[in-house]
Order: sequence, then C-alpha cells, then structure tokens
Amino acid sequence: MPIRSAPQIARRIAHLTAATLLLAAPALALANPFEQQLPNGLRVIVKEDHRAPTAVQMVWYRAGSMDETNGTTGIAHILEHMMFKGTPSTGAGEFSRLVAAAGGRDNAFTSKDYTAYFEQVPKPKLEQMMQLEADRMRHLNLDPLEYAQEIKVVMEERRMRTDDQPQAQLFEQLNAVALLAHPYRVPVIGWMNDLLSMTVQDARDWYERWYVPNNAFVVIVGDVDHEEVFKLAERYYGPLAPRALPTRRPQDEPLQKGIRRLTVKAPADLPVVLMAYKVPELRDVENDVDPYALDMLSAILDGHDAARFSKDLIREQRLAVSASSGYDMTARGPGLFYLQGSPSEGKTRADLEAGLRAEIARIAKDGVAADELARARAQLVAREVYKLDSMFAQAMEIGGFESAGISYRLDTRIIEKLQAVSAAQVQAVAQKYFGDDQLTVGELDPQALPQSAPMPRPLSNTPIR
Repeated sequence: MPIRSAPQIARRIAHLTAATLLLAAPALALANPFEQQLPNGLRVIVKEDHRAPTAVQMVWYRAGSMDETNGTTGIAHILEHMMFKGTPSTGAGEFSRLVAAAGGRDNAFTSKDYTAYFEQVPKPKLEQMMQLEADRMRHLNLDPLEYAQEIKVVMEERRMRTDDQPQAQLFEQLNAVALLAHPYRVPVIGWMNDLLSMTVQDARDWYERWYVPNNAFVVIVGDVDHEEVFKLAERYYGPLAPRALPTRRPQDEPLQKGIRRLTVKAPADLPVVLMAYKVPELRDVENDVDPYALDMLSAILDGHDAARFSKDLIREQRLAVSASSGYDMTARGPGLFYLQGSPSEGKTRADLEAGLRAEIARIAKDGVAADELARARAQLVAREVYKLDSMFAQAMEIGGFESAGISYRLDTRIIEKLQAVSAAQVQAVAQKYFGDDQLTVGELDPQALPQSAPMPRPLSNTPIR
C-alpha cells in the first residue's frame, strides 16, 4: 500500500517502536542483536524478539551466481536444489518433511551475491533445525541419479520463468548487454546450454569450494535466548572444519563509451521499454552520498500512487499503461538503475523512452519540490520501520546487509542517512548518472500470439525445488 504520510509520521512510528522495545527490556534493546564467531569461522547472529513463540533460522553462504565461471552458469542455483537431496542421516526429501512435521516452513533462494536457506518453526524445534542445517553443511549426498532428476526440474524452471516469459527474456538479455565483463551479466538460473552440459561433479566441486563454515553465517531471529543459541551453535556447527577459500579476483566493468541498444522479439500483448543506467552501490555507509540520493530518486519517480511516473506518464500524459523504476543500493557487484514501462495505445516505444528520459531530465533541471521529497522520504523510512513486524523480514535484512559487505549494525544509520537526503542531492544524481554513456536500452517487440497457444502457466511466488 502506498505511503502518503509526512516524514514526521514515519519518524514518530520509528521512535514509538524503539521506545516500546526500550521500555520492555532496556539492556536487551541496547545489545540486541548478539553475535558470536566460532573457532571455525562461522558467525552466528541472534536477534531476540519475544512477541511470538517462533524462531527463524537462516543460513547464508556468500556464494552466488557472480562466483560462477563460464560453462557452469547456474551451478549455485542447482546446488541449492541438491541441498534438499539428503545426507547419510537424512534421506532425500526428508529435510522438508521434518520441518513440516515440526509445524514449520522452509525454503531457499539463490541470488547473484549469495545462497540462503531458512526454516521458521515453533521455538522448541529450533535445535532440531540447527542440527539439520549443520548436517547438510558438511555431509550432503550428491547422488548422480538424484542430480539427473533435479537438473530436469531446473531446466523446466528456466523455461517457465524465462524462456516462456517475454519480459524476463528482455531483462536477461539487457543485463548481458549492459555488462561486458562482470558476472552480474549472467542470469542466476544459468544459460540453458550450461544446464544441459553440467554434471553432478560440477555441483560437488561447488559444494566443496564454498559450503564451509568460514564462508557462511547463521542468522536466528525469534523468541530465543542468545546464550542458549550460541551453545547450540557450538554443539552442532562447531565441529565442522574450515577450509581455505578460493581467491576472489576483482572483476571490474570496463568504462562504457556510448549508448547500447537491443531488441527482443517474442509473442506478447504489449511492447516494453527497459532502460538501465550504471550507478554506484553503497560501499561506505557513513561517507557515501549518491546511493542514498538514488534510492530517494527512485521513490520520487515510482514510490507511491502520486509519484511522478504514475501522475505524469500514466494519468496526465496517458503516455504509458505502466511505468516503474528500480534500484537496489546494496550489492556486491555493480549497480544498475532501471526504468521500465509499456506505452499506451497509439504511443510508440520511442515515445515512452522519450517520456521516461524527460522525467529524469526535468529533475536534473528543476529539482524536486519539498512536499514530494517529504513523501518519498516517509515512504522509504516507513518501509524500513515496518520490517520490524516480521521476524523473517528482520532476518532477511541482517543477512542481506552482511552478504553485501555492510554491517547489519548500521541499519539505523542507513535510515538516518536516507532521512537526511536533500533535494539538491537528488538533483545532483539526476544530473550525474543519467547520460547516454551510462545507458543501455532494451525493447520488447511483441509478435503475434499463436491462436492455438495454451494459456500462460502461472508463476509461483516460491522458488521451485
């Protein structure tokens, strides 16, 4: 739901939430979250939240698709699937059955930066979950027959989520054109040719290379005592031996020297314009300025119903039936600021591209009004505050920051820095980063839908395993 309140309201929510925690447990609020590093290098981060008798455990491995090499793209995601295929003490598929029997839920996800696994269970079952995760961290079965079946599942997932989805094809190919050298150019699910040619030995090599305690951290949020959790971590994760990690070499993207364009032809109802500008990521929480201003710019363009794209491009100019922006300032690799939309009937892709460019150019020339900056600020701050309502969201935030190389303890400081973004800073990034030499433009050219084509298969919100 769009946030339409003033920034003072968002700050009031944050202050009330913090005050409630402080009144309930003063010492805990000052120290929470708690952290301990085991001798084998595994970090254990515990955030106590006693509002409900449940706990979330997340195990994060700092290995994602950006760590892959040509010929094995998609192996990080394949290994995620294989992690549910059992150990000598837990049969194939038994992991999720045990979680369900405990009254919980589990899943996993792979990104460019990391692979993560989670269980949310009643708090008495946390110890069992820690035992299960520690077991598969070191003793995973990688059976060739199980791999042969699972790789078919992954290939079907690629067909459903990319090959059969025109906009997904456009996004995949745009990234491959926008980035020449950095592995962010490769889709997380991998290229189909690599999926066809890889073997179980590739999965085994990946597991041996990255699935070690000194390349992982565990996040536990819930109705727990941190000292008890640390003891359980020592019992189950402590015996796992560390190993030397491969050297990660710099993979800097070469300087772009002009606009890049591509067109994807695919059966679709509507044309799409997708634009990606190269922008910086957050590296230094205290001293960086531009990532916060870019996040605020995205909220001004597309953060709520009254944002510029909805107001100007869709309702007033009737130039687009949809228009959006996207920017994630926390990532291990290079940043891209996305603009996307579909033109209205009677308008062309060129018209929409010009309209999207014009919105940025207007901010670069005239800046932003105080009221729209206030509304965007309130929306961004409220987004961060509302994460406190979910134990899972709290665990995700901690893990997401850490996997990007940013301390989770700086989360409050990041909110403060967002609150401090000025109109001049927003105008400055609009002037600095949105020229043709930073731009890649992708267009979806819709082709006629076959008359006998089946209805598109709905996509699940949950990763397929």
